[in-house]
Amino acid sequence: MNNQKRGKNIKLLQGNEACAEGALLAGVRFFAGYPITPSSEIAENMARKLPKIGGKFIQMEDEIASMAAVIGASIAGLKSLTATSGPGMCLKQENLGFAIINEIPCVVVNAQRGGPSTGLPTKPSQGDMMQARWGTHGDHPIIAFAPSTVNEILILTIKAFNFSEKYRTPVILLLDEVIAHMREKVEIPAPEDIEVINRKKPTVPPEEYLPFKPDEDGVPPMANFGEGYRYHITGLVHNYKGLPTSNSQEIDAFIRHLHNKIQKNIKDIIINEKYFLDDAKIALIAYGSVARAAERTVKLARVEGLKIGLLKLLTIWPFCFEEVNKLAQQVDLIIVPEMNLGQMVLEVERASQGKCRVVPYGRVDGELINPIEILGKIREEIKK
Repeated sequence: MNNQKRGKNIKLLQGNEACAEGALLAGVRFFAGYPITPSSEIAENMARKLPKIGGKFIQMEDEIASMAAVIGASIAGLKSLTATSGPGMCLKQENLGFAIINEIPCVVVNAQRGGPSTGLPTKPSQGDMMQARWGTHGDHPIIAFAPSTVNEILILTIKAFNFSEKYRTPVILLLDEVIAHMREKVEIPAPEDIEVINRKKPTVPPEEYLPFKPDEDGVPPMANFGEGYRYHITGLVHNYKGLPTSNSQEIDAFIRHLHNKIQKNIKDIIINEKYFLDDAKIALIAYGSVARAAERTVKLARVEGLKIGLLKLLTIWPFCFEEVNKLAQQVDLIIVPEMNLGQMVLEVERASQGKCRVVPYGRVDGELINPIEILGKIREEIKK
């Protein structure tokens, strides 16, 4: 459905369709993946549309190869995307770490389903929150978004590619089965209204190029393979030239560099929304599809005269530590509803530093948390 009302391009899109649309608007020209519920519609849409605009779609033999192909395409200069769900995300972790250590821009979509293992292919979950942060080994940073509406999927897909290119890092987009398959009205922005960020290119001649030496903004320029800049890429910790190093000072500087380019830009990266928090005595902190229920809960509670507010997280990693710490000083209670048995609540507890009570509310039966049960949890906690 496409409605050109008042000059606006309005479509009724499924969440996965909006993700594909956002990727194309961001300039994606390569997709590699392997079909898996509930993300397969992303691959289907990219398979239909990429060849029409000169892009490439490859269905690989497995998730390991898919991630490797995305890395290779990005090094060659193409904005690259892959999409999967929990079991496939497990297989991508080794090559995700390779992309992190080599500062290779790419976006990985995880449409979450119940787990562990094969789990619940057609049911929603938020069980991969900690996997998104710590799934690949070693001391590394990550950027991860969790949209709660179909329109946010489109917008955050574009932002994911912008941040990936700007900071030379993989970015994870965490959907779940509910919003991946939900259909909502989406306003598609005109190309001229979209900010599209591309990776910095080197300004020095090839013989002077140091592929991993940060600029003043903390991010190294990136030459594409085939442009005359020859350089070495390895999964080993490396120096500015990309060559393996065992020098302790170079190792320390490199690992800190990976973290600093993200941590020093927290204000740019962290995105969240606040609802009725100015006078709130109880706060909900939610993300993804559960944030939809939490927003409705706030409205129902306000009708009852309860001073409830919501902090909706769109950026889940890096975590908004300072904002939650400040909120904990204002309210008496924070409730964290999520479709797991307590993952993001651990970060909320850490950030709150004992300044207020923090209570989890988890559900893992494959059903979406609804506003009435969150409201019931609020009433239960008020009585304590």
